[in-house]
Amino acid sequence: MTSFLISHPSFLAHDTGDYHPERPDRLRAVLAALDDAAIAHLVSVVAPAATLEQLVRVHPKEYVEAILGVRPPAGELVQVDADTIMSTESAEAARHAAGAVVAGVDAVMRDAAQTVFAAVRPPGHHALPSIPGGFCLFNSVAVGALHAQAVYGLERVAIVDFDVHHGQGTQAIVEADPRLFYASSHQSPLYPGTGSARERGVAGNVINVPLAAGSGSAEFRAAWGDRILPALDVFAPELLIVSAGFDAHRRDPLAQLNVETADFAWLTDELLTIADRHAEGRIVSALEGGYDLEALAESVVAHVQALMRGP
Repeated sequence: MTSFLISHPSFLAHDTGDYHPERPDRLRAVLAALDDAAIAHLVSVVAPAATLEQLVRVHPKEYVEAILGVRPPAGELVQVDADTIMSTESAEAARHAAGAVVAGVDAVMRDAAQTVFAAVRPPGHHALPSIPGGFCLFNSVAVGALHAQAVYGLERVAIVDFDVHHGQGTQAIVEADPRLFYASSHQSPLYPGTGSARERGVAGNVINVPLAAGSGSAEFRAAWGDRILPALDVFAPELLIVSAGFDAHRRDPLAQLNVETADFAWLTDELLTIADRHAEGRIVSALEGGYDLEALAESVVAHVQALMRGP
């Protein structure tokens, strides 16, 4: 099975300041871990920039142009919301992050790869159509999902999200379209304060499983095994896109779940089984959160190794 690793130099040039948790060292740790693990047959691909046409399927043109227009002088930072920072290279990084997911969709739909991991930053799942936030500028996974609909005519595209924070941006884009599916496990209460189990979408196409602080492997696996995976299996996606945030890990400083590295590998295996059943094994995974560098790196390696070995 062929698996792609898609990334771009602009992701490291996206500067959020010396003390921001979403910092370039996150991606450096991920890329170094994947290189040190000597994962055989992982094909490295340089991410293209998303086109305006691809971005405006999700975000209004005025918003896209506004974000792309934020280009402060070198060394200066611009705060676009309470915790979302842009530097000179940030607009290009966001554009290439969305382009990485689009390229991943193209790769699996054209049979160049069966699975893809997009090692990107900034993350995307908190970006609403017209509002940045939660470190996010463009909603990369949603851009990829709508690209799959528009270009390949897919009728059932699923996005699953195991980041510790609810992806309210992704849900807002998905919930009104019964051809799309969104599922999330996340700590609650926690930023952004959304993701109630009562939020179900227009056709039951949204599944949220909030987890209390202190929840660990048993609760995480039950959320997926008892609630999300059966619903995903019924939806029968033709393509599976993953918001792969690793900040539910017990060592992460921004939340209070106690998920282990092995749980991410287990879940990846389960997702591969469903993708193999309904989507010819096609999975595109994109990095979201994860802020303890050691835990992030080892969790990404476990996730990518599972993506490479298949169901």
